[in-house]
Amino acid sequence: MPLLHRLIRNDSAVIGFTVDGVPCEGRAGDSVLTAVLCQGERLRESEFSGEARAGFCQMGACQDCWVQLEGGERLRACTTPLAQGMHIITGRARLHG
Repeated sequence: MPLLHRLIRNDSAVIGFTVDGVPCEGRAGDSVLTAVLCQGERLRESEFSGEARAGFCQMGACQDCWVQLEGGERLRACTTPLAQGMHIITGRARLHG
């Protein structure tokens, strides 16, 4: 079940991306964090405790929302705009696979 539910920008352009290989759709103007949390209940799991993480400060000051792109680049999900074709890796597959 998604943590966030879209209330506005329902008519904005659709942006396709993947999270851990699963095809998803966001909207133009979404941050990576917003787009991912509109798909599910967590962004990633803590590498220390395994607990669910969904971002904390929402402004790029903490370290809670780091994810990785398929090419290995790390980014803060809360301050990075969603882009067409992003392949986001949250680390969940590594923790459970």
